[in-house]
Amino acid sequence: MTEGPRVEAIDRALSLLTALSQAGPKGAPLTELAVATGVNKSTAYRALSTMRAHGFVTQSASTGDYRLGAAAMALGQQFLTPQSLAQSLHPALIALSHEADELVHLGVLIGDQVMYVDKVEPERAIRVWSQVGQRTSAASSAMGRALLAFRDVPDDQLAAYLHNSTVTLPQLIAAVHATRERGYSTELEETEPGVACLGTAVMQGPSPVAALSITMPAERLTTARQQALSNLIREVLPPLLPEGLSLPVQ
Repeated sequence: MTEGPRVEAIDRALSLLTALSQAGPKGAPLTELAVATGVNKSTAYRALSTMRAHGFVTQSASTGDYRLGAAAMALGQQFLTPQSLAQSLHPALIALSHEADELVHLGVLIGDQVMYVDKVEPERAIRVWSQVGQRTSAASSAMGRALLAFRDVPDDQLAAYLHNSTVTLPQLIAAVHATRERGYSTELEETEPGVACLGTAVMQGPSPVAALSITMPAERLTTARQQALSNLIREVLPPLLPEGLSLPVQ
């Protein structure tokens, strides 16, 4: 496909929005944004002022720094609702369940809990009860640990996720660190006796928007199978993820 005609003003505005998203919550001053995007300072100022008038950019009254506005963030939030994630990722869950021959869940973080938004069952029977809409502790679940790990939640803030969990803070810190190092999380009979899970996050840029887990009887999740399932996830999922979504970098 050949590239169509481009509108320079839109190119500049999109470059500035991208730079603001990379700057994060702290924002960035006009000079820094102009340098980062290669846009003339006065031109950048006019573009930012226009986007601010439409709510896509905000400006600090004290420092003058610019940040992404509510309108810009709402676009992504509307696209990545639990319902839209379940719909767009369902084919990936089907493929993973088929290849692993295990139960696969998709979940999102709601406060200190993970809510199941989709599931695909294997052909063989598995003695695990779960349903879409069910919630479980983020601290105790493989999906929750993957989300906390790749959200880069600091160790001293992880205690906020221990409500309704039998996991201690040192145990959660250790699980989160192990998840970051390996690229996947585990849960061994911590939510349901006899049941184990292996999970990983689904990323949009540097931030996780969901997590998935492979669930099975605990005796099947051996050390060797953990690595095999992690490799399977990285083989099966990437071609099936919607554009803009990815697995954590290992």
